Amino acid sequence: MAQPATERPAQAAEDWTIPQDWEAYTPQDHAMWDRLFARQAAMLPERAVKEFMDGLDVLRLSKSGIPDFAELSDRLMKLTGWQVVAVPGLVPDRIFFEHLANRRFVAGRFIRTPEQLDYLQEPDVFHDVFGHVPLLAHPAFADYMQAYGEGGLRADGLGAIDRLARLYWYTVEFGLIRQGQDLKLYGAGILSSYGESVFALDDPSPNRIGFNLKRLMRTHYRIDDYQQTYFVIDSFDDLLRQTVEMDFAPLYEELQRESDLGTAEIIPQDIIFNRGTQAYARSKTGA
Repeated sequence: MAQPATERPAQAAEDWTIPQDWEAYTPQDHAMWDRLFARQAAMLPERAVKEFMDGLDVLRLSKSGIPDFAELSDRLMKLTGWQVVAVPGLVPDRIFFEHLANRRFVAGRFIRTPEQLDYLQEPDVFHDVFGHVPLLAHPAFADYMQAYGEGGLRADGLGAIDRLARLYWYTVEFGLIRQGQDLKLYGAGILSSYGESVFALDDPSPNRIGFNLKRLMRTHYRIDDYQQTYFVIDSFDDLLRQTVEMDFAPLYEELQRESDLGTAEIIPQDIIFNRGTQAYARSKTGA
């Protein structure tokens, strides 16, 4: 989760939603979506979790041009009861959680420029829709996202949003999953990024370690570059079960008594799929 907005734009409703205004997209906007889609669609079939690829298909996201949220929501609603709503950008935490808890996924309506092809600070419609929405067609992941929103509302009352944000970051945005003998991508931040789609699976630099909820929530993350650690879940059903069955209030109390872990730190209890060299991170800092 990126830093949320604090002041509601004048054009936004009380829940921060705005019309998508699909007719206002230019041919250049649609061409940018098609360019990004083609690049990711060519590389992801062997890398992305099957449920993501199935979602692309069943939601007809391969159709040329930026999706119309109304049409997309109609398909999604019939599958899992979710819908996609447009917002002007990042929204306050509580608004974000309320939307998720009510099975509404908030998506920015703008699309990046050619100069931002490989990196932009604020998520655009390609990241939000291509990266996130396909898995909302999968029942267990759809339920996980709703449970996360409900948990966020509770965390807000407990002053623990920063801890819970780490769960979102390391699962919804940058998660890996084990399928058979292989690791696959399911995090939207990876799936919508050409460079990180390669880095997260192939590069020897990052750690890839087994999912452990408490350990994950102790771990800092990178917002400015590729991750130094990725957490690997066993299945979406298991991720949902652990989230729903966990009593987070005492967990937050435990976490207050323990030190945080660095973005590249390994501890003895970790189940290690790959102990990263951290060469990439060192090359960026000159260390």
